Amino acid sequence: MAQIVWRTVAMYAALLVVVRLTGKREMGHVSPVDFVVAILLAEVAVLPLADPDSPIWHGLVPLFLIGGLEVVLSWAMLKNQRFRHLVTGRPSIVIRNGRLVEEELRAVRFCIDDLLEALRSKDVANVADVEMAVLEPNGSLSVVLKSQKRPLTPADLQIATQYEGLPLPLVKDGIVDEKALASAGLDRRWLAEELRRHGCTNPRQVFFAQLDTTGQLLVQFKAGAGNTSNPERSAVRDGG
Repeated sequence: MAQIVWRTVAMYAALLVVVRLTGKREMGHVSPVDFVVAILLAEVAVLPLADPDSPIWHGLVPLFLIGGLEVVLSWAMLKNQRFRHLVTGRPSIVIRNGRLVEEELRAVRFCIDDLLEALRSKDVANVADVEMAVLEPNGSLSVVLKSQKRPLTPADLQIATQYEGLPLPLVKDGIVDEKALASAGLDRRWLAEELRRHGCTNPRQVFFAQLDTTGQLLVQFKAGAGNTSNPERSAVRDGG
């Protein structure tokens, strides 16, 4: 038992160090800790399955130990910022005022081709348009465009806008979302009436129904039920 615990802790620490040393670009948009835990859990979980003669606790002990280490490490990173930076790394500024920061790119082993690819994925074609680009600890790239290159917003034009919120999905694959109905101040009777207006007598015939923030109800029937050519909209009436 002691040997299994020691080997699990040693592999956890060793993998974390190796992942940190390989650089942010290897992370795949997850933190180093999450990356290590995913690798270890995948390997540990298969041990009892690959070797039926091995006791099952040879797999369960490392599994729960890794989970415990993850909880302890997360708590330590929450309480100590310096420790968090040591484990996960710090954000790296790789573009500043339209110019590549060479020393940072070399420090994180992030080549120019990878940087240009990441910029294109953000719909940025010209490095000179970037005010600042930050390579985050999880390997993602955050880009802030120069003010002259950002799209216009209503605030730029001094146009007042109303709060939009999020549309509410009321029916998903024939299942009515009671919580969504309640949050909109509506009930099943209102929904049944609205669906009847679309020629539907049973919510199970509906593949998707959504109430948007302007009070419009979008209804899309399942294949073979009702009008499947285009989603239909109707305005929500008062008194729901």
